[in-house]
Amino acid sequence: MTEKRHIDPERAANRRRQVLDAAATCFRRSGFHGASMSEISKAAGMSAGHIYNYFASKDAIIAAFVEENETRVHEIISNIGSRPDPLQAIIDDVEQSVHDNLDPDHWALPLEIAAESARNPAIAALSRDADRRMCAGLLALLKAGREKHGLPADDVTVEGRMQAVICLHQGLQLRVLNYPDLPVPELVASFRIAMRALLFT
Repeated sequence: MTEKRHIDPERAANRRRQVLDAAATCFRRSGFHGASMSEISKAAGMSAGHIYNYFASKDAIIAAFVEENETRVHEIISNIGSRPDPLQAIIDDVEQSVHDNLDPDHWALPLEIAAESARNPAIAALSRDADRRMCAGLLALLKAGREKHGLPADDVTVEGRMQAVICLHQGLQLRVLNYPDLPVPELVASFRIAMRALLFT
């Protein structure tokens, strides 16, 4: 399900980006199964046959989105880890992370991928492998942060705290669907309380 390889890497990268941007728009609008390759090709401004030069299937396009999200998360973890106090950095970034997870441009595509993972074993395997790698990076960051503060940093404790942090953020994406008028300032304040309790105790 990976992208096809081409002689001119820069041109191919630009073309793949063109396809991915078009596919993201179509998937958000029509869903993964509702968006046809012809619809994606029209949005990308190229023929369906041309798209197949860069991606073998819609599954390959989704695989590229999973890879991009993993890269994005690793960059966030790296940024937090480079700051003097990573645990405090997470709390300092709560407002931005809450706003990001309430933004449809941020969560619409991941929800489509999650729905596809529920029925497509290949996509599920890709998503789970990426999740394991992302969690490994976050676990290491949290362990180091807790050790710095003299807090319990055994694998069992930190794993539990980490999964709770992830669940809280991913839950925002579903909650805003059913309750679009969430009181954001109060929600941010509550997240700070929850993050401090999970990270510093």
